[in-house]
Amino acid sequence: MPPHTSITIRNLEPSTKQRLRLRAARHGHSMEAEARAILQHSLAHEPAAEPLNLAEAIRRRMAPLGGVELVLPAREPARDPPDFE
Repeated sequence: MPPHTSITIRNLEPSTKQRLRLRAARHGHSMEAEARAILQHSLAHEPAAEPLNLAEAIRRRMAPLGGVELVLPAREPARDPPDFE
């Protein structure tokens, strides 16, 4: 199991903080535990993001822009390696 992490939420509107405080009190939780429960419940039904390699991430990001057909030059035969004798 991965270690737990922490987040800080800044610029929370006072009315939102007050509603969270009241909801936490109704459920007998701290504000932190209530916020954690809300996040867990909210995200429980979303599929987990698939880890992507860099090439796949770039491909998905650029796909909406359309593709480009590149003309690849024909390969030439390899040169003989140098002779150092």
